[in-house]
Amino acid sequence: MTRQSLSPHSTDLAALAGELRVAVSKLVRRAREHSQSSDFTSAQKSVLFHLERDGPATVSALARAQRVKPQSMRITVAGLETLGAVKGEADPTDGRQTLIDLTPTFRRTLQASRAAKEDWLIRALQAQLSPREQARLAAAVGLLQRLADS
Repeated sequence: MTRQSLSPHSTDLAALAGELRVAVSKLVRRAREHSQSSDFTSAQKSVLFHLERDGPATVSALARAQRVKPQSMRITVAGLETLGAVKGEADPTDGRQTLIDLTPTFRRTLQASRAAKEDWLIRALQAQLSPREQARLAAAVGLLQRLADS
């Protein structure tokens, strides 16, 4: 569907979608400025998020979850091991398999990075938004979560 064929109401939605995308992108960039920099690729970030959310996994399971070939995932995991972000240990239920997990040091780094981002955001919310605007934003967060989960 092209912009010319949109109704006036959907044109408003198209503008809202564009403005929302730009605003969220800027907010994410600003938050990243206040955390420790990382040299992770998008594939590595995706694996790290998966391991943090779902716990230890084999390279094969990670490959399936990320929809890549196991050989590609081995390269991604090897890079993360070199950076000290993940480690492999024998699967206690099947010693032939290796479970990949986040290292304790990386977990602490991840927590510190998130804390720095949240600290910046709390200060920005207090400085830039009135209590009434903060309440409106709180309501909007629920809507954003619904959109993100759809």
